[in-house]
Amino acid sequence: MALNTQPNFFEPGQHYFRSFSPGDDFYELLIDTHRDLTDEQSAQVNARLILLLANHIGDISVLREAMKIAREGV
Repeated sequence: MALNTQPNFFEPGQHYFRSFSPGDDFYELLIDTHRDLTDEQSAQVNARLILLLANHIGDISVLREAMKIAREGV
């Protein structure tokens, strides 16, 4: 399985008027998750979220590719 870098946000059963709306919904959830947290708490949430999602993906080759892409240009 290869890393999908194309917009791929959706919610089962939800029909969106605009194709970018699911991404906007995700961004809003992400912002709300960090609201009222200190910088340290926010970093902890990010670390936990990364580990949870990495475990869900599970495929080391996909995770390796994602990490490589994430480091590019930093």
